[in-house]
Amino acid sequence: MDVAAISALPFSLTLPPGFILVEGRAGPNAHIYSVKRGDETFAMVYTGATSQFPIYDGQMVQAAGRTSIVVTEDGRRTAAEHLFQRATAPAEVHVWISSLDGADRALAEGIAQSVDVR
Repeated sequence: MDVAAISALPFSLTLPPGFILVEGRAGPNAHIYSVKRGDETFAMVYTGATSQFPIYDGQMVQAAGRTSIVVTEDGRRTAAEHLFQRATAPAEVHVWISSLDGADRALAEGIAQSVDVR
């Protein structure tokens, strides 16, 4: 997706250099977006009426206008997914990170943390 297409989405995000956002269909009036570097997916964003939040088991935390699932891995807390609920369509924006390790896991978390609704 180019900059103009990304700016028209119901959410904003920060893509690090070398990353792209790829759009797919999740169903009627629902879309799913993949944040990728090469062939590897770092985070996913669903927009639609009803997401499958939560997909991770963890502590549910409400902050910054979203509900997040925080997991503890190797003594470190990681925000594994976020759910924004909106009064207008799409009613939900659900963001989650992929199963990655080390620096890639931290990078995926940072990308997911950058997502906000418009």
